[in-house]
Amino acid sequence: MNQEPTQLLASVRQFGIQLSATRRGARLARLLAVEQLRSWELAYVAEPAAQIVAELAANAVTHGHVAGRDFHLALFASGDALRIEVTDTRGDRLPRLGRPGEAESGRGLLIVEGLAARGWGVRLGPVPRKTVWAELALK
Repeated sequence: MNQEPTQLLASVRQFGIQLSATRRGARLARLLAVEQLRSWELAYVAEPAAQIVAELAANAVTHGHVAGRDFHLALFASGDALRIEVTDTRGDRLPRLGRPGEAESGRGLLIVEGLAARGWGVRLGPVPRKTVWAELALK
């Protein structure tokens, strides 16, 4: 019996880890992301990804921290995109882009915006969480 071949879904490589909402946890997030990208043979995007992870993790620690709660880092590589997600437990505090000469906060998101050629954004929930994500193009 001949059957038509079925189309395979693109494989998705995933990595996720819960980290303490401390400066040390934010640094560890950056280091682990770089190592994971190297293991996936995606070292060519490690530098911009490290910058994005550093900014999003620092924001989670600084603006999304709730005593006794961690933040979550996730990486997804599929097809032509790398998606970086950082989830914290302060869904009531949404990130805002700062502009030079304005308030002290929000400037790091300008770096994220500049590096994330495929965009960035915020997804709310489940309550009380929010996830800030950014996507890089894979060659």
